[in-house]
Amino acid sequence: MTYLIDASIFIFRAWFSIPDSMTDPGDNPVNALYGYTRFLSDFIESVQPEHVAAAFDVSLTSSFRNEIYPDYKANRDPAPPELKRQFEKCREVTRALGVPAYADTAFEADDLIGTMAANMRDAGHCVTIVSRDKDLLQILQSGDAMWDFAGGKKVGYDDVVDEFGVRAEQMVDYLALAGDSVDNIPGVPGVGPKTAVALLAHFGDFDELYDNLGSVENVEVRGAKKLGAKLADHRANAEISRQLAQIRYDAPIAADAAALSRRLPDLDVVNALYDEVGFGQSLRMQARRISDSY
Repeated sequence: MTYLIDASIFIFRAWFSIPDSMTDPGDNPVNALYGYTRFLSDFIESVQPEHVAAAFDVSLTSSFRNEIYPDYKANRDPAPPELKRQFEKCREVTRALGVPAYADTAFEADDLIGTMAANMRDAGHCVTIVSRDKDLLQILQSGDAMWDFAGGKKVGYDDVVDEFGVRAEQMVDYLALAGDSVDNIPGVPGVGPKTAVALLAHFGDFDELYDNLGSVENVEVRGAKKLGAKLADHRANAEISRQLAQIRYDAPIAADAAALSRRLPDLDVVNALYDEVGFGQSLRMQARRISDSY
């Protein structure tokens, strides 16, 4: 099993849940860094993965998706400087603890995870995506899972339809139709999650739906008689939304089994980092235990 960590989810969770009154000796906030480091340390100690990597987002405005649709994620405020600083420190801690860390200015963390998943499957591995982001469910295949480690919930490939109403393979088409307000993906106006689920249950996929718009009136959803015309009028939006939602599997990264092998923590670097940010003995002792059990 290969574990692919969506690092930003856990950094933001810590940023919002731990007071920014937690600071380093220079009075800089380290709340997100502390929460992420605690999560990562707990994860490594508990799972002891052989193959693992963490993917970070550094492409909020420079992703190839912004070229397709300039308003992509335009609804998000830029990370404040005190959080940006912690993101870089999180990458340093990740590497120091022996976990490969990936980031790219053109490809998002989702694409890095998709690329790593595809490469490791070619090497015979199943993957567990450590996240809670439904967008990543499209990557799952038989034997795979998504695991919100901090939240304690795991969704296997076969569980996706029960959780979300669509199969993992349909998640891209679901987002193309329903949109995603978090990422500012427009979707089709008036097509919400329930309607998108009903359409995909009836037609199977995006292309089959658009090849048979005359049959949309037979789908048991509110406003079905006018829905076909609405889908036709907003097809361009739907096509763009599908491009935005589609995770790429060709990010320019080295992501074979050797590259994704967990390494022995560098305790000298770990302790120097913890000295710099004012972390105490608990995390240091945990890093030592991780090293001893490697």
